[in-house]
Amino acid sequence: MKRSLISVAVLLGVAASAQAASLKISCGAVGQELELCKQAVAQWSKKTGHDVQVVATPNDSNERLALYQQILGSGSDKIDVFQIDVVWPGILANHLADLKPLARGAEKQHFAGIVSNNTVAGRLVAMPWFTDAGLLYYRKDLLAKYRLPAPKTWEELTASAKKIQDGERAAGNDRMWGYVWQGRAYEGLSCDALEWLVSYKGGTIIDNASGKPTINNPQAVKALQTAAGWVGTITPKAVLNYGEEEARGVFQAGNAVFMRNWPYAWALSQKDDSAVRGKVGVMALPRGGADGRNAATLGGWQLAVSKYTKNPQLAAELVLFLTGSEVQKQRAINGAYNPTIGALYRDPAVLKANPFFGELYNTFTSAVGRPSSITGTRYNQVSNQFWNATHDVLSGKSDAASALARLDASLKRLAPAGFGRAQ
Repeated sequence: MKRSLISVAVLLGVAASAQAASLKISCGAVGQELELCKQAVAQWSKKTGHDVQVVATPNDSNERLALYQQILGSGSDKIDVFQIDVVWPGILANHLADLKPLARGAEKQHFAGIVSNNTVAGRLVAMPWFTDAGLLYYRKDLLAKYRLPAPKTWEELTASAKKIQDGERAAGNDRMWGYVWQGRAYEGLSCDALEWLVSYKGGTIIDNASGKPTINNPQAVKALQTAAGWVGTITPKAVLNYGEEEARGVFQAGNAVFMRNWPYAWALSQKDDSAVRGKVGVMALPRGGADGRNAATLGGWQLAVSKYTKNPQLAAELVLFLTGSEVQKQRAINGAYNPTIGALYRDPAVLKANPFFGELYNTFTSAVGRPSSITGTRYNQVSNQFWNATHDVLSGKSDAASALARLDASLKRLAPAGFGRAQ
């Protein structure tokens, strides 16, 4: 009898082992992304008995997209679940599984606008994981020391940054800068520059209704001229090679008054080893002059299932777990990643960890989208041309008017009939 029971146990063990599967998921590694991804994946593995390997990918979004296109373009099943940028659904849709039949209505709890963004030709190609919007971080202690208010316009920010920078350098911190942001020639610069454009009412690169370029106008010129004026004065010239983490490193070390970054930087700025812990405020990015508006670029990342996975149902179950309320709450509390589930913005624990989530709720829900939907598979070409033209202005290689005129002509050659129209 005992031998029989052992045999049954062995057989059950073999059966359980046979049912267990192995998946691979690609996660980003900006800030605490990789660590939090591994933690949530471990929870799911323990709960289900399935093994999941987390694959780190480049922080630079351009490099990551190129890697994804290489993997998916070959029809490889080496990665089952991909973390994709909010502007990639249209670019990668042909390689991604339709999650709508597998989600069983779970998408309805997420922000409708993001679900719509992730739906291509009626197919839900990705589930929202966290949303983003550009924010202004500032040193509360330094504004109080110099008796300055939080800036409402870019002009006020420029003046306050210069005054505090000069004062702190005179007091002994010769590494202090007024303002740091993302200035490298990559997608992050497109995000920053779009905020400048919209804040000065300079268009949105491509008009979503007509599909025509809107970039060549006096307000857009003014926006880029303003930003170029920061480089070498209140912003280090090295900003031309800064991504998110480089900007955060300077600010968190106590060497910048203001910083443009995404919400994730908040949790890191409040850690025990942060030189600015307890000294940081967060607010909406400034307006472009008295007649301008506050503008924050919509960011955020989604989870998608490869069309080439051998385990589509299981991969979808992993995605639904990771994008569900429990994990999104954990990520919001521990990493300041903005949920895509509206109810979590009323959760006391989430708001205690991130007070600005409630204060800036409208900033997150009214963020400006990049023209990825109207440009479809050519978005990366459009953004590449935009960030290169902007970088030329910031680096002094071109004046703003000439750079934007050339960009306008190039975009019109790319889509003579307008983007979103038959070519």
